[in-house]
Amino acid sequence: MSNASIRLIDRVPGDKGPIVKRTVKEQISDKLAYMIHSGLLRAGDELPSERELAATLGVSRETVRAAVGVLQARRMIEVSQGARTRVIGPGAMPLHESVGVLGGLKNRSLEEVTEARAAVEMQVVRLAAQRITPAQIERLQNLVDDQRGMRADAVRFQISDQEFHQILYRACGNELLADVVFDFYGYALEFRRLALMRPGAIEHSVAEHQAIVGAIRQRDPEAAIAAMRNHLEQVHRTTRDVMGG
Repeated sequence: MSNASIRLIDRVPGDKGPIVKRTVKEQISDKLAYMIHSGLLRAGDELPSERELAATLGVSRETVRAAVGVLQARRMIEVSQGARTRVIGPGAMPLHESVGVLGGLKNRSLEEVTEARAAVEMQVVRLAAQRITPAQIERLQNLVDDQRGMRADAVRFQISDQEFHQILYRACGNELLADVVFDFYGYALEFRRLALMRPGAIEHSVAEHQAIVGAIRQRDPEAAIAAMRNHLEQVHRTTRDVMGG
């Protein structure tokens, strides 16, 4: 397994320091658990297949199977023979770190969080355009290519979308900035989920992701910032609409 895959999820939002000696299985199970706690994945949702999850997360099917087993033991998901794996709910073992981050932002307004996110994310994207590696560019492009086939699968797209943003943030080469902006990304995900269910929403997001990757590939910080600003404005507008703001 590549070093990029091993470091794929080296931080779950809310962590206060680097994760030491954590297996990829543990990192994947934590990532999926965070999605459930944040509302990105809800009770009754069907998870993508092992093959699809492995491709999106950049790990082996065996690793995905093991991570799913961890969440099954926590009673967060249900695995049935011959059927898609379903989300049950947060279970009895809360992720205190994840809940802590979400709790810290829940009393903030959408406008306030959006303004703060944009201020940090523009710097992150500027640095990413300068520092991103060819392997990271290829990973982002592969995700976008796969996303084009997800217009009817909001759950799978949401998982891929989070992976896209996390890889982009890591590409800035500054772990502190990447951690901060990813925490902002986690704000109001339950509403973002509703926004993505609207007709054409996924297609718009995929096109915006492609514009970001295109600018990053050209190592053009200003074009990358413009593409990300357009994406954030769309995210803000559609999230505000479903929140009734």
